Amino acid sequence: MRPTLEVADIVRAHGDEFRRAHAESLSVGQKRVLRAIERCRTAALGGHLEQCDQCGHERNAYNSCADRHCPKCQSLARAKWLEKRQAELLECEYFHVVFTLPAELAALALQNKRQMYDLLFRATADTLQSIAADPQHLGAQIGFFCILHSWGQTLNFHPHLHCVVPGGGISLDGSRWVACRPGFFLPVKVLSRRFRKLYLRYLEQTYTAGKLEFYGELQELSDPKSFARYLAPLHDSEWVVYAKAPFGGPERVLDYLGRYTHRVAISNNRLEELKDGQVSFAYKDYKHEQRHKVMTVSADEFLRRFLLHVLPDSFQRIRNYGLLGNRHRAANLARCRELLAMPAPIPPPERNYRERWQQLTGHDPLQCPQCRNGKMVRIAILPVGGPVQRCDSS
Repeated sequence: MRPTLEVADIVRAHGDEFRRAHAESLSVGQKRVLRAIERCRTAALGGHLEQCDQCGHERNAYNSCADRHCPKCQSLARAKWLEKRQAELLECEYFHVVFTLPAELAALALQNKRQMYDLLFRATADTLQSIAADPQHLGAQIGFFCILHSWGQTLNFHPHLHCVVPGGGISLDGSRWVACRPGFFLPVKVLSRRFRKLYLRYLEQTYTAGKLEFYGELQELSDPKSFARYLAPLHDSEWVVYAKAPFGGPERVLDYLGRYTHRVAISNNRLEELKDGQVSFAYKDYKHEQRHKVMTVSADEFLRRFLLHVLPDSFQRIRNYGLLGNRHRAANLARCRELLAMPAPIPPPERNYRERWQQLTGHDPLQCPQCRNGKMVRIAILPVGGPVQRCDSS
């Protein structure tokens, strides 16, 4: 069922005003995202006219913008990605570890997203692999993937990585499968301190190489002594790394992935009301027992927060490491299955858009919404800015 309020509605109602007010600060990417969302599934992108083959009911089906920040355009991409991952799951316990960038670095990350996000991936991957390979802990090569999220429940800027890790790996000599202790992956405090050490080391190297930029209040950090003072407290503070309760079997992992992998900053389902220039949306207050609350902000502030999470162009927000690294993934997975005495996976069947959508939602996208018996058939093209073109039914 279509939500009564969408991010697109807010952009259409207040986007022009927002663009004028923030003309000098909006990036090209942010402007492009606003434009894509407000045009998504409207006549501006064209589409086609459908007619029921039973009752004759007609409807316009407009094209999607396909922007990865659009709340309406992630379902099919998620379904395709999940199909590929399903064949890669191993018969073992799975763990969920979250690495969070300290709040003190958030302002710097906002001005240097690509660099700071890349360092977050790099430090996280190096931390997990080095601690897992240590014979004092697991003594194994592991594989995992990381998913970047940059938001909190109230759309504040909160960069963190969700890591999904099988509970074990291949021994360092390649001869056997080394399983984690039931319910325990790696010590969180050890992970946290290694993560802190590596991230700050990589950050200082990036700074020395002149790859960071500073604007506004952070401009003074271009001075090396000021930058060193800025980082000094972070060397002794506790960095947040936490392990959630293990998933259990692989079927639980897919359920989780379906909710997390292609998520955007806020879903349309969380939007409550747009009235008098104010946007109300639901959120969970994690500081107070995850209570469900409603926050109201101006439309300008809502759009400002939403656009904080626009990714750099071509930035890869889901990455695979270790045994799941792209180059040798197939061979490594085959070896894992051999060591775990697992059968070879059955390749997923080829599915078209309709089949994937029906599997994802439980609804046939071509079922007539009027009579519920017929199928919607394309009868005309709705071109962008042009006349309707009837389809040849011969």
